[in-house]
Amino acid sequence: MARDPKYDILFEPIQLGPKTMKNRFYQIPHCNGFGSEKPMSQAYFRAMKAEGGYGACCTEYCSIHPESDDTHRVSARLWDDDDIKNLGLMCDMLHEHGALAAAELWYGGPHAPCMESRCVPRAPSQIPSDFEHLTYPKEMDKDDIREVQGFYVAAAKRAREAGFDIVYVYGSHSYLPQQFLTPYYNRRTDEYGGSLENRLRYPLEVFRAIRAVWPDERPISVRISATDWVEGGIAGPESVEIARAFAEAGADAIHVSTGQTSPDAKPVYGRAYQTPFSDRIRNEVGVATIAVGNITEADQVNAIVAAGRADLCALARPHLADAAWTLHVAAEQGWAEQWWPPQYLTGKQQLERNLAKKAAQAAELAEGGI
Repeated sequence: MARDPKYDILFEPIQLGPKTMKNRFYQIPHCNGFGSEKPMSQAYFRAMKAEGGYGACCTEYCSIHPESDDTHRVSARLWDDDDIKNLGLMCDMLHEHGALAAAELWYGGPHAPCMESRCVPRAPSQIPSDFEHLTYPKEMDKDDIREVQGFYVAAAKRAREAGFDIVYVYGSHSYLPQQFLTPYYNRRTDEYGGSLENRLRYPLEVFRAIRAVWPDERPISVRISATDWVEGGIAGPESVEIARAFAEAGADAIHVSTGQTSPDAKPVYGRAYQTPFSDRIRNEVGVATIAVGNITEADQVNAIVAAGRADLCALARPHLADAAWTLHVAAEQGWAEQWWPPQYLTGKQQLERNLAKKAAQAAELAEGGI
């Protein structure tokens, strides 16, 4: 097929902090349980098909401590030697195929039922999660605050040893950092609650501590909920200041999510429905952003990136449905420079021939007025 130059930006490399991503497609998982057993689901089902062509692949959430394990053992365990070994194999697979490997540092707060240690979950305030767990968490005192920060630092060191290129702090969806950020859950009256400056204090302390042990030559990111979609939660203007604070603390990119704070939330769903929040943060703060949320087609990615609304687009379901989705998009748009695994080249050639035939047939039909 002839190359369509309007799609060039999708396959152009981008500098993400000190690292280079080969294209704008950021593959993320969808809580599908690849982090569980056997051994660790065959290193995340061969790194979610590492040969699929995307620029970076992110793990499912990685628990940073035994007390943060999830009920169904979905998460990988950064504190577990066996999981670290398998995560290292995952990184090797991705690097072999030219993709960056990203680890998601997760501490569930009241979402975590503490399966290993049978502990009481910890949170900024003694408010239970409104979702699956009704256990009242312990309100974190200063010792808890320091101890959990240490969990994050230890996990970041382990991710570094495993070979990850990127870490990002899972600070959205009502997990611990976001519980400090949102007034919906944070009812503290000390220096960690009240004003936005105070609510930012602990997430920024954690982020800076991770940044201090994470290599300078590897990028670091944070995922935020730009709005809680619920009364009494974070709204758009605050998210800009939250993103600005993390950028000033050294974040190379902000992964812009929304919601999942309360079942009472009223999100406005639709195609690429979270992209306006990415757009605002990118252009008001001047930081690279990752757009996510109901982005399913190359045309959508192209429109978002070309218009300067985000620097990268994160996709989950399209890659679950088709592990070679990025390779297929490259062939459809005539991007011959896209790298394919050598073992797949005959498939690439056949796909390109079939696409060219279809294009020629469509042109003939159009010329004949049919």
